[in-house]
Amino acid sequence: MVDLQWKNTVDLLNKNIRKGIVNYYDDLDFKNIMDFVQRKFKCCGGQEYKDWEVNMYHNCTAPGPLACGVPYTCCLENKPNEVTNTLCGYKVLDKERLDLQNVIYIRGCTDAVFIWFMDNYKIMAGLLLGILFPQFFGVIVSWLYITRVEDAIAEFGHYQDGLLDTVDRGGFRATKKQGRMAKCCICMPEID
Repeated sequence: MVDLQWKNTVDLLNKNIRKGIVNYYDDLDFKNIMDFVQRKFKCCGGQEYKDWEVNMYHNCTAPGPLACGVPYTCCLENKPNEVTNTLCGYKVLDKERLDLQNVIYIRGCTDAVFIWFMDNYKIMAGLLLGILFPQFFGVIVSWLYITRVEDAIAEFGHYQDGLLDTVDRGGFRATKKQGRMAKCCICMPEID
């Protein structure tokens, strides 16, 4: 049951990544995220590097220099102080996986991210608890405060502060008017 749910989640994630790859050059936010993930996790595409075939610029039938290629963020890292070759992924989609091991990252980003999560699950659990515990603590303290106020109201009835008291006038409840002493002070608001 868990395996089936996990497979459905991975399939949904890969489907959404493919939708993003279709609009890779149109959606700058997705492009920046995908480029970051491909660089950071040393991966290419969603499920595998061939996912880039769905993009109209990277499709093998497309005209132009990007045809049958992958973005340069899929390429293996250069040596330090070396200029990045932005066409290093040129014509790689029609080649076999083993031929590309020294050219681009062939592992899919979905697998790379899940492997990273599994390797760092203790840190992720600690962060999750670190975020959720103060929230949970705040809810409990608020609940305790509310019950304490409700208990005080139940024990003492209502408070005699003059502003909250009501007077019954012909079957209607109306707020009590201010006394003469309060009216002599100009700074006091009118309650009528």
